[in-house]
This record gives sequence, structure tokens and C-alpha cells, in this order.
Amino acid sequence: MLNVVVVDAQGGGLGAALVKKLFEKHEDRISLTAVGTNVAATAAMKKAGAKSCATGENAVCFNAKNADVIVGGIGIIAASGMLGEITPRMARTIAESSAKKILIPISRCNIIIPGFAQQSAKSLIDLAVCEIESLL
Repeated sequence: MLNVVVVDAQGGGLGAALVKKLFEKHEDRISLTAVGTNVAATAAMKKAGAKSCATGENAVCFNAKNADVIVGGIGIIAASGMLGEITPRMARTIAESSAKKILIPISRCNIIIPGFAQQSAKSLIDLAVCEIESLL
């Protein structure tokens, strides 16, 4: 089983969409842990179907160390990303993890990736899921 950790902040909408899409197709092939930087993000991912959930800085850092894949918005590797919800410790732990990182270029952290601004969030989520599928 592929150990996938979904990290999200703020309202958890991106993480919830990822959880839902991954469980629709691969619930039996992945071990998914949803980690929110706050209770709202975690609750949204739990509502989307995540069974293993945790919240906060330590949960992000602990789960990032054991993941095969970490997926979330690009801001999860930026200190003070996601409107300040990503602590420097979280960003560093995720960036230094040996896990593959699948980062969705949502530009809420003043990080701009040319070429992706024209794509919808749905299509970016679909691309992220395809990347995870290639690892199964």
C-alpha cells in the first residue's frame, strides 16, 4: 500500500477534493492520512471520507516523515504559507521528507508558476491524482 499524506490548511477544500477523488478510485490501494493545519481543514477532509485524520504542526511533521507521497497546495513547502498557517517547521519537514511531493500550484502564497494559472483547480486536482496513480 502506498502511504499518502494529504496536507491542507484554511478551510480544507483542496484537501477534501483530493481525499474524495483518491478514495473514489483507490481506497483499497492506498493508506491515506489527512492532516490539517487547523480543525476546519481536518474536518473538511474527514467529511470527504478520510478515516485517518490529525491536526496541527506536530501531526504534519510526524506524518510527513513516514509518507511515501505528500500532496497538497504548493504553499505547504513555504514557511508562513497558506496565509501563515504553515509554520517554518512544517515547511522544512515536508520539503526534507524523502516522500515524493505532489504540489498543486494554487497561488495563495505569492508563489507563481507560469502556465498553471490558466488551469482550473479541478483540472489541477485531476493532474495530482494522476501523478499518485502513476506511483501505484
